Formats: sequence, C-alpha cells, structure tokens
Amino acid sequence: MTSVPANGPATSRLSAARSVFRRRRGGGVPIIIVLAILYLVVIAFLAAVGPHVFGGSASAQDLLGNGKSPSWAHWLGTDGLGRDIFHRMVAGTKTALIGPFIVAFTGLVFSALIGIAAGYLGGVVDLVISRFVDFMFALPGLLIAIVVVSVVGGGYSLAIAVLCVLNVQGDIRIVRSVAVKQRVLPYIEAARTLGVPRRRIMYRHILLNMIPILIANLALDFGGALIALAGLAFLGLGSQAGSPEWGRMLAEGQSLLFQNPSAALAPGAAIVLLAMSVSLIGDWIYDQYARRGRSER
Repeated sequence: MTSVPANGPATSRLSAARSVFRRRRGGGVPIIIVLAILYLVVIAFLAAVGPHVFGGSASAQDLLGNGKSPSWAHWLGTDGLGRDIFHRMVAGTKTALIGPFIVAFTGLVFSALIGIAAGYLGGVVDLVISRFVDFMFALPGLLIAIVVVSVVGGGYSLAIAVLCVLNVQGDIRIVRSVAVKQRVLPYIEAARTLGVPRRRIMYRHILLNMIPILIANLALDFGGALIALAGLAFLGLGSQAGSPEWGRMLAEGQSLLFQNPSAALAPGAAIVLLAMSVSLIGDWIYDQYARRGRSER
C-alpha cells in the first residue's frame, strides 16, 4: 500500500509554483532573469530616447492640477507642484543609470588593478594593500559620504566621487582572494616556466579568468551605489532641488501618499526593481561561471 504525504496537494502546488519560477527559456535562462533583463532594457531605452519618444517636460508646472491622481493626461498623476510624475520618472532614468555605473565601473577597474597585484605578487605589496583595505573597511562609508556632501555641497558629481573612493575596498578583497587561488594553478606555472612577464600573467591570463567575478561585483556595486545615491538624494544631498532624481522624487512624494500614492511609490519601486534586476543578472552570470568550473573538474 502506497503512503500518501499529509501535505500532498499543498506540496504539489508548491512544486508546480517552483517549476514555473525556475522554468527555462532559450539557452537555459530562468524566467526571472529574462524579466530582469527586459526591465533593464526598458530602463536603458527610456534613458536613451525616452524624453524624445514620450515628449512632455519634467519641469512644466500645472498649478491648478497639483497632486492629481493618475489620469489619461498624466499617467502617474502630478506632484505637489503640478509636475507630471511619469515625465519626471523618464527624465530621471539617465541619472539612475549613469551615476551608479560610474561608481561600479570605477570599483571594477581599481579592484582589478590593485587586487590582482596584491594576490599575485604577495609579500610587502599584499601586506600594504591588505592593511589599506582593512582601514577602509573600518570607515562608515555612507556616513562619510553624507558628511562630506553636506559640508562641501558639491552636488551629484561630488557624491559620485566620494562613493567611488569608498566603494573599492570590498572589490579589492574579493579579487585578491581569487588571484591568490589562481597563481598556484598549472597554467600560471606553465606561463612562468615559459618566461611570460608578470604583468602579462596578471593582467591578461588571470584577469581574463576572473571576468565573470568582476561582472558580478560590478552588478552588486551598481545596486549598492544606486541605493546610496538615492538615499543621499532622499536626504536632500547630492542632487539639485527640483531635479528629476528618483530619490528626491521619493522624498517629495511622501506628503502626497494619501492624495496621489504613485508620487512616492513609482520612484521607490523603480529604484528597488532596478537594483534587484542588475543584482540578479550579475548573480546569474557568476552562477553560470561557477557551474562551468565545477563541470570542468
């Protein structure tokens, strides 16, 4: 007699839900990753040509229509000054992409240059770099960014510069650990035996073998920088008053939560979805790299 699990129907429904969530399309890409890529493509499209496609102005005011709910004329309603929220969201996509990308790309470049050197060369070079990284880790990065930007008042560019400096230590530590593992592998020993220069070994052979890890770090840094810059803008730092920056729009829309909730919910959801989408894509790329590595052993 075959026993039936007590939670049979519930378990079956849960398994079905998981199978739908994990179902793969062309090339084995999970649906959640496809959705993340589509969202990122939409945001990139809006940043590139959105203002030209949808028209409208991000700063035009309708003083008789402030705080209006979504309508055919204003898809996401208007803010407290009568500005169209949808057009401001579209105008803010470029800022939402460029700033975090600069921070993340800076982390990628410096972590590759410094982390590989520390991991491969070792000795005094590794010691100095590691102690510097430990010192940077001890600093409260976001708090320092808040203090510097508020005191100096340099705006969005200064906020990006401060985050670029305070972002690299985690990436350097990760890249260094990978380089330490790579330098003892047979292909590195073979390159040394053939007399390949150290610089070529570090920044061609080792670098090429850790590109998936660098991409995953880039994605994680992008999400972190997006949240940090949005947080600074939410506090009124790092962006000019009235600029269509999603973090500032979120702060300005708080007073309209019961009048027009989309004034705050739309930029908040856009920030979360963009950070989550980029992080999921980076994690999936690294997972493919790790799976391929296990299969080759």
